[in-house]
Amino acid sequence: MKIRTIPADKIVEVVRDMSISMCVELPDDVLDAIKKAREIEQSPMGIEVLDQLIENAQLARRQRLPLCQDTGLAVAFVEIGGNVHIEGDLIEAINEGVRQGYNDGYLRKSACDCLSRKNTGDNTPAVVHTEIVPGDKLVIRLAAKGGGSENMSRVTVLKPSQGIAGIKEFIRVRILESGGNPCPPLVVGVGIGGTFERTAYLAKKALLRPLGQFSADPEIKDLEIALLEEINNTGVGPMGYGGRVTALAVHVLAQPCHIASLPVAININCHSHRHREIEL
Repeated sequence: MKIRTIPADKIVEVVRDMSISMCVELPDDVLDAIKKAREIEQSPMGIEVLDQLIENAQLARRQRLPLCQDTGLAVAFVEIGGNVHIEGDLIEAINEGVRQGYNDGYLRKSACDCLSRKNTGDNTPAVVHTEIVPGDKLVIRLAAKGGGSENMSRVTVLKPSQGIAGIKEFIRVRILESGGNPCPPLVVGVGIGGTFERTAYLAKKALLRPLGQFSADPEIKDLEIALLEEINNTGVGPMGYGGRVTALAVHVLAQPCHIASLPVAININCHSHRHREIEL
């Protein structure tokens, strides 16, 4: 197959536009899920919160204003086709796109030095995960990850004997401990297997699947359905005020692990589930 060349300038352009749009336009699948949650929620306070979230999403889209003042740290998942040649520096192109997007869109810059806490001034560097895949396409999935939900995320390594019951208990307890801090209703990513760092990656990547789309693996699909039910049975409810809807969806990604380990991670996202995808 012929090699395709993609100039870095094109990547800068699309990442800039994605950075702005994801922060002001709630994806249709997320807005639809919130509207469905409004139909089944029974708590008066929960209903009021969901009504406000729907109105907030509509205002943000119409007035081109951020869905939330925390416009997040930029996280990119990039699939690079084996027959793609990038003319220039891929990572720098993504960072430049984020830099321009957060500046031109008047979005809050939240990136800072982890020790001195000095702001980098342009919301870079972005966190970039790359993967080589077959083909001649470049796919960029960009997310804005807010601090409130990220702070409630966790990773652990269970004993293999704890099995599915242990996984469910870990997730349930984490949701209860988080309460209203991650701004529910949530989208919950769960990673299972791999190693300590790999399972955290899987949990975050799982968040990017469209809401309402279950895993193609029947066993994982059953686990997603069971976890969603358990999370919503906690009664945390919208914004932690109590109710039937604590999460809109649970997405699980799993892979094999060491015979002596059962790594598990939960990556929580708030109701402003901001992400975009583009294929070049």
